Amino acid sequence: MTSFSVTFSNVLLALLFMLPGFLICKCKKVNPDHMGTTSVILLYICSPCMFINALLAPEPSPDLPGKMALFILISFIGEIAMMLILRLICRRRQQDFSLRMLSVASVMGNVGFFGLPVVRALFPDAPEAGVYSCMFNISLNIVAWTVCVFTLTGEKKHMSLRAALLNPSVISAAVGFILWLLKAKTWLPVMLQDGIRTVGNMSTPLCMIILGIRLATLDFRKLFTSPIVWLISACKLIAFPLFCFLLVLPLPLDPVFKGCMLMLAATPCASITLNLAEIHNRGQGLAANCALLSTLLSIVTIPLLSFLI
Repeated sequence: MTSFSVTFSNVLLALLFMLPGFLICKCKKVNPDHMGTTSVILLYICSPCMFINALLAPEPSPDLPGKMALFILISFIGEIAMMLILRLICRRRQQDFSLRMLSVASVMGNVGFFGLPVVRALFPDAPEAGVYSCMFNISLNIVAWTVCVFTLTGEKKHMSLRAALLNPSVISAAVGFILWLLKAKTWLPVMLQDGIRTVGNMSTPLCMIILGIRLATLDFRKLFTSPIVWLISACKLIAFPLFCFLLVLPLPLDPVFKGCMLMLAATPCASITLNLAEIHNRGQGLAANCALLSTLLSIVTIPLLSFLI
């Protein structure tokens, strides 16, 4: 019951952060078209600080790098395998864009802004939980800018390993890992570490406020009455996490590793899905609806899945 209450309270808090954004947008105190600057601050300042802080937290350990690599590998395998399964199921309707979005959005989760606080709260005595969130995020970026882009567009020219590796999340994770290897927590000025932690802690509230603003601009009838949005949300919140959990369940790994794999895979659809849709100017509304509906539903699904830990 403890895991349920911990996950429920943390997911509820994240959802409550959406309320100010929703209200200020409804009161016309903010223009949704001007949110680009705020998103850039989130992506290039808050997010890197969040990941660097997570990687600075664990004490020196000879087995942690191996676990980090294994977490990337298993999450990568889970993402690719799930996408292939969904593509095979929908193979007779390959030209239907919404079904291509199904295979993409079902694996792209908000493992950073949403997932990191949840696993930290669930495993307060295991600082490596935050590290696993960073590792999952790395695999998602690689898949997003290669396999997912190809799935959505059907053209290999849009695939970019450069974009997959040279982005703020992956670069900040690499910087954090180097600082961890150098035992920076022991010599980095405390004031600087506190500054990184403070800016990083802004990530989740800021991300959810932005989602609240987007929610205020949507037609609720379309959000709650679209079958494909519900299907994608079900795959992302239930099918994908169970699939990933089955991958790690028979392996001789510690409960924190397995629990983080389940909880991070259970996070709602990530905003990167919307970014990919906007870049290729197709499916923006569907991607936004999936991100918002899955986020709202996660207050039920994540706590229930925590019973498996």
